[in-house]
Amino acid sequence: MSKNKYEKIDEKISKQTQTNQPGKEADMNPEPIYDDENYIGSDKLLGKNALITGGDSGIGRAVAIAFAKEGANIVIAYLSEKEDEDANKTLDLIEKYGVKAYKIRTDIKYENNAVQLVHETIEKLGSINILINNAGKQFPQTDLLDISTEQLEETFETNFYGLFQVTKAALKHMENGDVIVNTSSITAYKGSPGLMDYAATKGAITSFTRSLALNLSDKGVRVNAVAPGPIWTPLIPATFDGEKVAEHGDDTPLTRRGQPAENAPAYVFLASNDSSYLTGQTIHVNGGDFVSS
Repeated sequence: MSKNKYEKIDEKISKQTQTNQPGKEADMNPEPIYDDENYIGSDKLLGKNALITGGDSGIGRAVAIAFAKEGANIVIAYLSEKEDEDANKTLDLIEKYGVKAYKIRTDIKYENNAVQLVHETIEKLGSINILINNAGKQFPQTDLLDISTEQLEETFETNFYGLFQVTKAALKHMENGDVIVNTSSITAYKGSPGLMDYAATKGAITSFTRSLALNLSDKGVRVNAVAPGPIWTPLIPATFDGEKVAEHGDDTPLTRRGQPAENAPAYVFLASNDSSYLTGQTIHVNGGDFVSS
């Protein structure tokens, strides 16, 4: 049986590491598949305005491209100057589909930055119809005693506090029909002995998604989540040693890691009217590694 493009690229991924979080896509070998040429947009998000945190690379980049194919204008937010190269490439990729695209570099773990991010997005796009909370960090530790207070705070401040503050600021500008999609993780459901604090933040995101969905149901703002499994993003070589990177995803039923482009359609579905009767739910994109009940 012939192998598909995702299986072929998975075989090319070997031992590699990066020294800084959240990592650079430009330094990955091979580069992730972020634009599926077989995915043809059909104006599902035409005229909508989207803010995507962690939008410079990985899943965020793939989502931005898919949204652009569907007609959405986009602001991508990302952490640091080290990711400028990735962010600039993502803008180029978005703009070729004829939509407006902007980048904002900021650290959303600080409330003032989150508020300013939303303010600048409104200035650039005029509104926020779709909020994608995707920014995240992870720091592996096999022993709970090795998770310092500083690491715990850094993980929660980026993964959950930042998400909370951006959402809080954006909601002041969101109306009936607008949507929020949060990036959870398989670790929120399956657990992770080596990513305990990270998994805890993703559990918080999952519970927040459900609670906020109920809270906003009467306002017509839908809130859902995507829970990726092992996906080939910059966070992987920036987190794990070379051996772990090479084996990433091998233990899934599909026996490979996923690519960012394989996640993007789930975000499109949740951001569009195709999911108009869906709120408080999570889509699991994980190669069968966890089957939701």
